[in-house]
Amino acid sequence: MHIALIGVGRVGQATAFALAHEPYIDELTLVDIAPKLAWAVAEEMRHARAGMHVPMEVNAFENVDEISNADIVVVMAGKPAAPRMGRRALVGANAKTIKSIAEAVTPRNPGARYVVVTNPVDAMATLFQKVSKANYVISSGCHLDTLRFRAEIAKQLKVPVNNVEGYVAGEHGDNDVFLWSTVKVGGESFDEYVKKRNLNVIKDTIVSAVHENTEAILEKLGGTIYGPATAFREIVRAIALNTHSLLSVGTPYKTSEIPEPVYVSIPLKLGMSIGPTIEHALTQEERRKLEEAAKAIYSTYKIAYESIAESV
Repeated sequence: MHIALIGVGRVGQATAFALAHEPYIDELTLVDIAPKLAWAVAEEMRHARAGMHVPMEVNAFENVDEISNADIVVVMAGKPAAPRMGRRALVGANAKTIKSIAEAVTPRNPGARYVVVTNPVDAMATLFQKVSKANYVISSGCHLDTLRFRAEIAKQLKVPVNNVEGYVAGEHGDNDVFLWSTVKVGGESFDEYVKKRNLNVIKDTIVSAVHENTEAILEKLGGTIYGPATAFREIVRAIALNTHSLLSVGTPYKTSEIPEPVYVSIPLKLGMSIGPTIEHALTQEERRKLEEAAKAIYSTYKIAYESIAESV
């Protein structure tokens, strides 16, 4: 299995290290425009892999058009969000990056599956698919938000995180949708679990903590690193091993209020193929919020598309 990572800044480096532990990957390609950066990270991965006593071919390039015959391409390049900046502020600069990558990488990688991570991720995935016309494009969407959600529930209820189910959907950003209808703790719904034990745990407090903790990490570390790397590894693993795991990633979603589909996260079975989603099982209010998220994502995508429209 040949995996390519485009963009090996801090999150890209952590993702490369996470993927270096995956036994099904026999070739890893790293690309970054910063001189010698991909080479340096590739050397680190070779050294790490030697300690695992498992061979892996590691390639390093500075141009995306040197990637060839990859099975999965993870698009991570672009300007990262600063603390309190908001992901949508990145749209103009990163749209140009996404366009250039989409045009360069798809001709040499027929049949590849693309995972877009660059923020604002849902608008960027929509743009990537529009430019590339690739058959399989997803955004990493709200899978990371889902992991943060589960971690906070486990923390506040004082239970092992592996006892917690539940998903975040919508936009990876301001219009995220916490799907409380999907939350189970030890097999019980959140409401049942809390009521039976007479716990004073408030849903809004959990949601606020998820948002505030993320901002606090950005301020202290300059960016989130290990959570994203783990989330992206899970997505790659689901595709590569065709596990059909239920993950909240972004795929095209259309409502009557927007003129074309945009990428919105809804939990779905992910593998070599995409779907189906669990949209039918969500509450009416949750589905309404998904439509609101789609409108917000379309507004961002429209700005992105207009910023590169003259050269499309």
